[in-house]
Formats: sequence, structure tokens, C-alpha cells
Amino acid sequence: MLVLLPPSEGKTAPRRGKPVDLSTLAYADELGETRSRVLAALDDGEELLRAPSAAAAKVYTGVLYQRLALGELPAAARRRVLIFSGLWGVVRPGDRIPAYKLPIDTERAQLWRPVLRETLPNAGLMVDLRSGPYASVWAPRDAQVVSVRGFTESGGERKVISHMVKATRGDVARLVLTAPKRPKRPEDVAEIVAASGRRVELAETRKGWTLDVIEG
Repeated sequence: MLVLLPPSEGKTAPRRGKPVDLSTLAYADELGETRSRVLAALDDGEELLRAPSAAAAKVYTGVLYQRLALGELPAAARRRVLIFSGLWGVVRPGDRIPAYKLPIDTERAQLWRPVLRETLPNAGLMVDLRSGPYASVWAPRDAQVVSVRGFTESGGERKVISHMVKATRGDVARLVLTAPKRPKRPEDVAEIVAASGRRVELAETRKGWTLDVIEG
């Protein structure tokens, strides 16, 4: 199982630490050239290469990451996480990076799509917690993909959770990564989340599986 995460808009800039070493990041051989191209196109690219770095698990500090608490997870659980980024392509929680501001856009997405398609694994179970722009950059061909949505329900009326869906996705990520038995099927993911007391609905769609988490 892999858990696919978006980057965090909220980041904590490391105050000290060695600069980023591109050769140590995930899939360095496959993604290194594109990372260098993206950095070279940025006005602050050279500055980012000199800035202090820290583990991505400490740099990303938005709502999803607060709920997930990546740094508290066992090393084996962290190895099952891929974080997507407009700057780095993907990183793992332990990869040392500087804080940066670079959302995905059409130009960068076009750079990343071919190399990610050739590099990333395409089979197994994947719990996809990415937002739409990052999910559009790469989709596995042969994996069972479970996307997570969040809703509130009151008086029989269901509404999409907007900002706080990040909290819901952070909770789901933590639940599946810390489950005593690693999930192997979409049904396993639904059972793990339901066991936490949440109401869930799992449905198979043309593009994969959707897990709706209903709060309230």
C-alpha cells in the first residue's frame, strides 16, 4: 500500500541544517534532471539550493499534516508515503528539503507527467489524498486507487467539506498507516476508517474507488 499526499501550503522554514542535496531525494536518478530544470527556471532557484533544509515531514505543516503527524509514525509507515510537489515531483517524508512556495501549474505539470509516468509504481493499493491539480499530474495504470472525500450531514442534507477535508484526509492517512494489519483492498481501507467510529461509503467508479467519509 502507498499513501499519496499533496504538499502543504503551510510550511515551516528550517532555521538551520545543510542545504538540499538533490542526489539524496526520492528517485534521484529518474527525477533529478527535471528537478534541476524546474529550479533553474525559478527566480529564487539558487537561493533555494543554499537554504537550510529539514525532513519534509517537518517542513510541511498544514492542516492535513498536523492531523497525520508524520514525524510520529514508525519508519516503516513513513516509507509507504509519497508527497507530490510542483518543485520536487515527489519526495518521501524523510527527504530533506527547504521551505518553498511553488504550486503546480500547467507548465510544470507537463514537465512532470512523463517522468512520473515512467518512474512511479503502478500496481497495488493506493490511498490517494491529493487535491485535484496534483492528482492530475500522475495516475497509476494498474493499481487499485481509493480517493477520499469528506462530507457533513445534518437533517438529511449532505454537504461537501471544503477546507476541513484536509483534516479528514489527514485522519484517514494516519488510520491506514498505523493499522495493525496493512490494508490490501479498498474494502480494507473502508473497514479501518469505519472502525474509528466514522460513517463511510465505498463505491467503485470508472476511475477507481471513492471513499466518502461523513462527519456529523
